[in-house]
Amino acid sequence: MNSLLRISLTSLTLRSPPAVRALTLGFAAIFAGVFVASGIAAGDGPQIGRPAPDFTAADSKGSSVSLSQFRGRTVVLEWTNADCPYTRKHYTSGNMQGLQGLAQKNGVVWLTVISSAPGKQGYVNGPGADALTQSRGAAPTAVLLDPSGKLGRLYDAKTTPHMFVIDKNGALQYMGGIDSIATADASDIPNAEPYLKEAMLAVTQGSPVAHAVTRPYGCSVKY
Repeated sequence: MNSLLRISLTSLTLRSPPAVRALTLGFAAIFAGVFVASGIAAGDGPQIGRPAPDFTAADSKGSSVSLSQFRGRTVVLEWTNADCPYTRKHYTSGNMQGLQGLAQKNGVVWLTVISSAPGKQGYVNGPGADALTQSRGAAPTAVLLDPSGKLGRLYDAKTTPHMFVIDKNGALQYMGGIDSIATADASDIPNAEPYLKEAMLAVTQGSPVAHAVTRPYGCSVKY
């Protein structure tokens, strides 16, 4: 519970008759539950500098992939939806493929995640995901299928794209947008600050990330 709220309630209960004290303490318990349920409690969700949430998910080939198996290497997580115009911006322009190629060159693991639920925009099965990878000339290390949305919610993924960079020790070092210009227009890419590229290279070099948290933009993840 918030410390100021706790102090105020304590002061009130000490001066109040027993019936009022009982009522006050009851309200305090309710407020505490609201704070926790709403995610206001400190420590909720992924946090920069803390261990990235571990997971195990099936990839498009039907194999099991865990974050922990890549300890010792930088990992990029990319949330995608092939039908989203913001995603198409970075694939039709070749920007996303270029970043994936740069990741490969630097020994970075790139995991593309599809969290669209069955029947929702962007949902594909394994063969469909592989067909997309081939048709787009993409080069992820693996495509993870998350139709239940469990992995997406674990990382609080909000948009497609939404990007995360995890260092070799398993700590989260970047989360946010792929770049600084929040449009679906590919002509804006050259003028944008490439947040993901900068963060990925900084982490591989063991350098601080200049912008560790930025605003993600794109279509909402279709849970």
